[in-house]
Amino acid sequence: MDLSGLSSADLRALQEQVKQELKKREQQDLTKAREQIMAIAQSVGVPLKELMGGQARAAKAAAVTKVAVRYRHPADASLQWTGRGRQPKWVQDWLASGQSLDALKV
Repeated sequence: MDLSGLSSADLRALQEQVKQELKKREQQDLTKAREQIMAIAQSVGVPLKELMGGQARAAKAAAVTKVAVRYRHPADASLQWTGRGRQPKWVQDWLASGQSLDALKV
């Protein structure tokens, strides 16, 4: 396709048409992919929710891990800190009073 003979306005109009056509085709491809996935899931007898939900739960469980508490206030056990991120106010106060961080280690 020779575009050199088109005016700037024609090129912009063509550009807009291309954007719209690409959006339409991407939507069609997505719909087709969903239909293929559904057909495969049905052919093996696995409900799609179970198929997708199992992976999502496993990935989420792997991503969320608890970090062990490394510091605890000696007088109030509910005041805990993992040692990650900013120091809580109670740790800052403890250190400001001249106490050692090592005294809070669990």
